[in-house]
Amino acid sequence: MPNRNQQLWSYSLPVALALLAPFNILASLGMDVYLPVVPAMPAILGTTPATIQLTLTLYMIMLGLGQIVFGPLSDRWGRRPVLLGGALLFAVTSLALAATSSATLFLALRLTQAAGASAMLVALFATVRDVYAGRPESAVVYSLLNAMLACVPAFGPIVGALIAESIGWRGIFVTLAAPAIAMLVWALAGWHETRPRDEGARRVSFGPMLCSLPFWTYTLAFGAAMGTFFVFFSTAPRVLIEKAGYSGFDFSLAFATVAFVMMATARFAARFTERWGIAGSVMRGMATMLLGAFLLLAGELCLPPSFLSFILPMWLMAMGIVFTTSVTANGALEDFGDMAGTAVALHFCIQSLIVGFVGTVFIVALDGATAWPLFAYVTVMVAVTLLALMRLRGRG
Repeated sequence: MPNRNQQLWSYSLPVALALLAPFNILASLGMDVYLPVVPAMPAILGTTPATIQLTLTLYMIMLGLGQIVFGPLSDRWGRRPVLLGGALLFAVTSLALAATSSATLFLALRLTQAAGASAMLVALFATVRDVYAGRPESAVVYSLLNAMLACVPAFGPIVGALIAESIGWRGIFVTLAAPAIAMLVWALAGWHETRPRDEGARRVSFGPMLCSLPFWTYTLAFGAAMGTFFVFFSTAPRVLIEKAGYSGFDFSLAFATVAFVMMATARFAARFTERWGIAGSVMRGMATMLLGAFLLLAGELCLPPSFLSFILPMWLMAMGIVFTTSVTANGALEDFGDMAGTAVALHFCIQSLIVGFVGTVFIVALDGATAWPLFAYVTVMVAVTLLALMRLRGRG
């Protein structure tokens, strides 16, 4: 049955993307633009590197957990109030982050900022689903939004380094607040409600997903892949800036090469994943990540911290991440077409918990200024994922 609210969303595709894309980019930029100043933050706030690591971990976890909270709220109250509330929360907490000098308050504000980012993402993709489901523009909208999002890890740290070097670390958070405020003003006038009139009455049930072995297997694989990137960007500033002596800008350029490898791999990944199938793609992705991890180990044991010893092995792991994440959503959700929204929310929530909690355990337990946390995370998570795949195949 057509959504009667679609008629309010009558924008051309370029105008719709101009309204949608900034909220998508801001949510990720809140993580990546901050990376170049991470090594300096313990001294600035008078705290420990472990506390600063939590500012990354809690942001990642809240992005996933928030979907479980804000998804049902957007079904009950509508997409527009959730988006506007999220943008306002993101803007206010970004300004507060720029003003604080307390480590405890900084940590709490980062968690709140991530809640705003999560609300924006939920409302954004719920709106896209409401308006474009079943329409030919759907594939274009999703592909363009994902392409824009893929650029953020490449350019976000560079932007953050330039801002920090010119006006200081506080300027990073002011820069995050400014577009959020601008988009909030635009959305107040232009973001019409799209929630179907009867959606608020639907029951949310996670039981079928929680009892599904394919759902858990491919969600675990997704967590292994995305956690690899999380541990990499959590440790990379300390390895390259503290140990290798990179400037913030040089670090950002080195970091960007990994994002470019992921974007380049994504351009041809579809033809390979179609040939390999879902399980085959995940197995090859895991094997590629594991090979990169052992090259990383060799670099850690035999070479000083450098682009060669730390970044080049990550290129190989980045290729494995792309091969894996290209298919895991389809594998996890293919049995839940009649409850895709709920399944997607749970899928991303669980993987964010895996990434945030398990990744942080390795970073804190091992030396976060070395390659050991990344090597350990990849080897352990790849092994667990491959065991789950073998069990899944055995049942088939």
